[in-house]
Amino acid sequence: MSAVAETTQHLEPLITDLGLILMTAGIAVVIFRKLKQPLVLGYLIAGFLAGNHFDFFPSIKDIKSVEVWAEIGIIFLLFSLGLEFSFKKLMKVGGTASITAGVQIASMCAIGYSVGQWLGWPKMDSIFLGVILSISSTTIILKSFDELGVKTQKFAGIVIGSLIVQDILAILMMVLLSTIAVSNQFSGSALLMSVLKLVFFLVLWFLGGIFIIPTVLKKTKHLLTDEMLLIISLALCLTMVIFAAKAGFSPALGAFIMGSIIAETTQAEHIEHLIKPVKDFFGAVFFVSVGMLIDPNALYEHALPVIVLSMVTILGQSISSTFGALLSGQPLKESIRTGMSLSQIGEFSFIIATLGVTLNATNSFLYPIVVAVSAVTVFTTPFMIKYSLPFSEYLAHNLPRKWTKRIERYSASTQAIKTVSLWQTVINAFLIQVIVLVVIIIAIILISARFIVPLVNDYHLGNSFGALIILAILSPFLWALAFRRVAVAEVEQLMRDRKSRGPLTMLFFIRIILSIFFIGLLLNIFFSPRVAFIALIIAIIIYLIFHKKLHSQYHKIENHFLANLNDREIAKAKRSRSDLTPWDGHMAFFDIAAESNIAGEALKNLQIRENLGINIVSIKRGDVMIHIPEANERIFPGDEVCVIGTDAQVQEFKKYLDQHEMDLSPEVVEPDIVLRQIELKNHTFLGKSIKDSKLREKTKGLIVGIEKRGNRTLNPESNVILEKDDILWIVGDKKLLADLAHD
Repeated sequence: MSAVAETTQHLEPLITDLGLILMTAGIAVVIFRKLKQPLVLGYLIAGFLAGNHFDFFPSIKDIKSVEVWAEIGIIFLLFSLGLEFSFKKLMKVGGTASITAGVQIASMCAIGYSVGQWLGWPKMDSIFLGVILSISSTTIILKSFDELGVKTQKFAGIVIGSLIVQDILAILMMVLLSTIAVSNQFSGSALLMSVLKLVFFLVLWFLGGIFIIPTVLKKTKHLLTDEMLLIISLALCLTMVIFAAKAGFSPALGAFIMGSIIAETTQAEHIEHLIKPVKDFFGAVFFVSVGMLIDPNALYEHALPVIVLSMVTILGQSISSTFGALLSGQPLKESIRTGMSLSQIGEFSFIIATLGVTLNATNSFLYPIVVAVSAVTVFTTPFMIKYSLPFSEYLAHNLPRKWTKRIERYSASTQAIKTVSLWQTVINAFLIQVIVLVVIIIAIILISARFIVPLVNDYHLGNSFGALIILAILSPFLWALAFRRVAVAEVEQLMRDRKSRGPLTMLFFIRIILSIFFIGLLLNIFFSPRVAFIALIIAIIIYLIFHKKLHSQYHKIENHFLANLNDREIAKAKRSRSDLTPWDGHMAFFDIAAESNIAGEALKNLQIRENLGINIVSIKRGDVMIHIPEANERIFPGDEVCVIGTDAQVQEFKKYLDQHEMDLSPEVVEPDIVLRQIELKNHTFLGKSIKDSKLREKTKGLIVGIEKRGNRTLNPESNVILEKDDILWIVGDKKLLADLAHD
């Protein structure tokens, strides 16, 4: 009986506090939904009032249990963020989002540190403050975009791309802060080792996860019910949490990584749908728990820092992000709207603040200040997004014309077609292959040293069998490291230049030396140096004899990995927003509903361009893609129509579709139709009108924008005369446009 009573007594505060958390969350949802305010703000305030600092509300009994629920909430919140992330998104965000996020984070880290020092805070608190103020809130921004209906607009794509980059940089900074906090010093070597360790585990987890998890999910798909899939997904999340903790990283990192791995599978959308209630549940638990941990006395004592830091966050984030977007080549209006949307801190800031408290690296006052600043900026975010458009238009009309002209010219020049050098392509391919293969080889060697060697040491010839098995496992990767060809076409072009042959040969020998080194390293683990040297020579001879077999085996492994990596895109053929956007124009995609009353009409009869100012640049009909459709082309039910225009024009087109019972669908970008910028120099059609230039016929395309002496026109008339130094934006066939650009 005593054991049962003890268990009941132990569980009671945990269950009671969870009930209190959920009750306050439920009340907050109702009230703040009624007030049309962000729910996260409601959770924070409800948690603050339900904390044990107020006698007139039911209060928590055990602060430790709240911290447990908050930590569980962090894990599932980051798991759900990982599901929305996917490594491919990071590869697709491009330079605009990377530059915007990079400038923002670097600026805010410096500003936050400086403000912390100005307030007289210790150096470690100032460092944490700088990082905390540099990360915008993905959750708040996405919810605000949905509520305001701006998620399909051009600037929103830049913001979402920046958030993806910020999430990755936040993970990196968490690792670096942990290293600094533990060592309590700024050791360059320690930071470098932390970064290398993070890169090693990220690559290893990603490769292993993509190789195994999609395969398992595909093979067992017919066996998995929704219940089983939910349980397996949560089990994978918690398994990676354990791995991350064992490797010395934050559990939140493991949850985020597993989410991003699952995001590459064909089951991603289904799993995301199943996880959503869990995410909402633990998200509410997390934010209410954060509110409960706020000390009102600390807020009162540090009211001035809260006000100062709120202003620094709103202004600093807005200005630094705007400058980053401008630097990346975005137009003034889009840059301002991007900056004003990123003017808050959120979930990652809480996590980093919690990290500082857990590691005893920061003072206790920093946490409630961060939460208070987040509450203020969460409240202001919808207003910043809403009023970003009129404010950007105000600045565009009132800034000196000389400034706006320079910004426009810089924006146009940075979006021009850029060529990548052959050497850059070769070096990138070389580094990617070497890093990936070295990580795999080192991981297998470390596992062998840790588990295989102790196991075989006690048996006669055990070391020989152990070494033979591990070499057989490593052999395809060692062969690829030494001999697999990369960037074949570029290397062949460079080999024609006598000056390039030496560096290319050097790269080849570096790979061979690395392979020999790793073979020797492995053999040295199992044998004495003399025996290892003899075994190394034998191993090299065997590798050379069976190189064709190794070649075939490696490509089977690689093809399996690539199939898993691309399976989601191949299976779904889903579509993403185009980032080839001139000025205020962008591509958007719509489905023609079966009940549409314009189905069957020819484009010339609909007069969409004449009435709405947009161009239809492609129609996808089943497996058939019609690029730059003729005027006589008809619209049919189920067609996917791609249009190009400004945000306002696209919104008008959406209203037009709604009036004719059409449904907005996800967006698509077909790889063989692109938007390109071409500056006219000595082209044969100079002095001719757009119609007489025959550019439509030459490129199978459409001129959708033209800049003349700094003045821009979207979707110009066909009688506009083409002159030298004009900049054209043309939607058309990728190959034909590339040929035109080189004429």
